[in-house]
Amino acid sequence: MSVAAADGVLTPLERLELLCDSGSLDVVRSSVMSRRIGDRARPGDGVIAAIGRVAERPVACYAQDARFLGGSLGEAQAETIERLLRLAGRSRLPVVSIVESGGARMQEGTAALYGYSRIFRRNVLLSGRVPQISVISGLAAGGGCYSPALTDYVVMTEDAAMFLTGPKVVRDVAGEEVGTQELGGPWVHERNGVCDFVASGDVAAVEVARRLLSYLPQHAGGELPAVPPAPPQLSDPGECVPRSPRRVYDVRAASDGILDAGSLLEVSPRWARSVLTGFARIEGRPVGVVANQPRYLGGVLDTESSQKAARFVSSCDAYGLPLLVLVDTPGFMPGLRQERAGVIRFGASLVRAFAAATVPRVTVIMRKAFGGAFIAMNSRGLGADLVFAWPQAEIGVMGAEPATGIIHRRELAAATDPAARREVLAAAYAEEHLGADVAAAGGFVDEVIEPCETRARVAGALAALAGCER
Repeated sequence: MSVAAADGVLTPLERLELLCDSGSLDVVRSSVMSRRIGDRARPGDGVIAAIGRVAERPVACYAQDARFLGGSLGEAQAETIERLLRLAGRSRLPVVSIVESGGARMQEGTAALYGYSRIFRRNVLLSGRVPQISVISGLAAGGGCYSPALTDYVVMTEDAAMFLTGPKVVRDVAGEEVGTQELGGPWVHERNGVCDFVASGDVAAVEVARRLLSYLPQHAGGELPAVPPAPPQLSDPGECVPRSPRRVYDVRAASDGILDAGSLLEVSPRWARSVLTGFARIEGRPVGVVANQPRYLGGVLDTESSQKAARFVSSCDAYGLPLLVLVDTPGFMPGLRQERAGVIRFGASLVRAFAAATVPRVTVIMRKAFGGAFIAMNSRGLGADLVFAWPQAEIGVMGAEPATGIIHRRELAAATDPAARREVLAAAYAEEHLGADVAAAGGFVDEVIEPCETRARVAGALAALAGCER
């Protein structure tokens, strides 16, 4: 296959051939018909649906063609896509869609809208049953962006755009002058959670889709794909974690001492940065990783990070991926803006996601876990199978200094040297209430372990839990 067409842009067929193993693509139905316009043969109704193989595993896939009527969806194209989705449901195959569409075909009116509604319904019926991945390779407007939003993961190329209403409509209705990329480019959607991955072009985008499939089963309840284990890049994850709770660090560096080398595929890395979500492997087996990220906002939970983590936890649970949760958080973000934005509701969504999950779940408290965030980050009370803590970890309602300010406010107000007295009282409070050994003695932590033991203990726990009835 030539990687690019004559004009430098991949055709729908070439995109599907790039996605699938060489020679494995079998076209199920094509509504790309030869139609002669003047002296040039041009594609007709603009979609190819096929069954192919990715790493020797069968997948259902389709690609739209923007060269005919902007890739707009009409009744025939909708029938092709819906038929493939029905086949994927019956055969329990993952679905990869390569989307480039201007939305419903205006020439067909309500019939085009009806076609979209049928596709949306199939997306919803497949949700949680088979993995669905959307690759946005150009413009996805109107109904063309709703179907991707109903799938599990969205990949956008750098020149792609997604929006419900285009720049012209925005100008006419709202009086706002805005460009296509400013309105719905990947730099917009990777920061609002609509897009999970941004790729430089078609080749990189389909490679992301292939890599995503390498962590996921064929269908819910299916076997997870394993690969030969790779030793971690770092022998001791504790080397990357400062002892001072006020110092920041990148949790990805600490994860290098726990995960197989090079296995982390971060999901939505530019949205809600105070929490990291991603796929990885431990001893060759896929896991979902949820981790507070102290590099951003100190690792606090807020409305967006709670949404991001909850959505990822639910996805992992649907497809049977065990969860590793790395905790280092001062709590939920306080303030008027967060309360007005519904932090209670979104925080509860994270609690609900962990409490409802039935996959094996292991938590490691690395440095601190305070207040409601301690609960929400897969605490033992929410059903975590095992909770480990490093010796320096602090666990409690809040940190020692703010707790001391509340409990001993009268004593501090009367002290001749309030700062010195606060320091003494805070140290005493921390020793009595916040130590990892205190939490372990109370049964809130299963075991205090050294950081260098983390990978071995987590790997052993996940291996033991893999065969347990849930």
